[in-house]
Amino acid sequence: MTNFNIDLLSLRLFVRVIEEGTISRAAQFEHITPAAVSRRIAELEAQFNTALLMRSNKGVQPTPAGVELLYQAKSLFSQVNSLKEQLQFYADNKNQTIRMIANASAIVQFLGHKLGEFLLENPNIQLTLEEKSSSKIIQNLEEGQADIGVFTLLPHAANIETIPLKHDRLVLLVHRSHPLASKHAVSFLQTLDYEHISLLPGSQLNYQITKAAEGNGHLRLACQVSSYDSMCLLINSGVGIGILPRESVRMENLPQVVIVELEEDWVERTLVIGTRSMAYQTQSIRLLIDFLLERGQGGAH
Repeated sequence: MTNFNIDLLSLRLFVRVIEEGTISRAAQFEHITPAAVSRRIAELEAQFNTALLMRSNKGVQPTPAGVELLYQAKSLFSQVNSLKEQLQFYADNKNQTIRMIANASAIVQFLGHKLGEFLLENPNIQLTLEEKSSSKIIQNLEEGQADIGVFTLLPHAANIETIPLKHDRLVLLVHRSHPLASKHAVSFLQTLDYEHISLLPGSQLNYQITKAAEGNGHLRLACQVSSYDSMCLLINSGVGIGILPRESVRMENLPQVVIVELEEDWVERTLVIGTRSMAYQTQSIRLLIDFLLERGQGGAH
């Protein structure tokens, strides 16, 4: 192919035709005549020397070459949008806003104090931070409702990318007068003889513990609460026992609480950074990701 020069408008019209299913609907959406759209598609087919669309009275379908062009065009537009945002960051020095969501473990163990450092080092960046459960974070990231998330890694089918940030281990908290307080380590099965305090349903921690209890006995609940702070205060008062991330427990003042190790493999957890695409992020988001990876070492809701 010589004199290769793809027009972005033609590519955009091609993508729109595939998405709408007909040239006429695509033309209506783009406020252009159907004839002009057809001419643009014909020019693309001539330039690539191959058919891109299969036309019928029911509409259009992409040929194999058309499918490949559709995929590459969407990737190209994503890169163009990312480039525009990055250059805008330098062009007018505007404040950049990053929409961030994180689970309780990430906020308590790590983000609460590290984000302050990041914002001091990057005064032109603004940040919104919202606490959500790990499963909700994954859903919001895939739907584009947030730019970056920090959450506990769990099986999912969402189209997002993740990078390991910190590791943590779940431990058992009991009042120092509790029968298990004298143990160095216990199995999860042993804890089922006593009433638990847990987080509300919807959190990854609640899911893990409920799942572990299936087939092993009934999980007896003293109560369910919305935060680690509430769990720790109740355990410190002797209301029940609870399973929490070790790093989160270290942040609490719990004079009446003893930490007991759990023997199961599933208590090892990984805290990850997630986005829809690591490659096509704005400069400000990449700065934040690099900062977290550099400062994060060794915590996981």
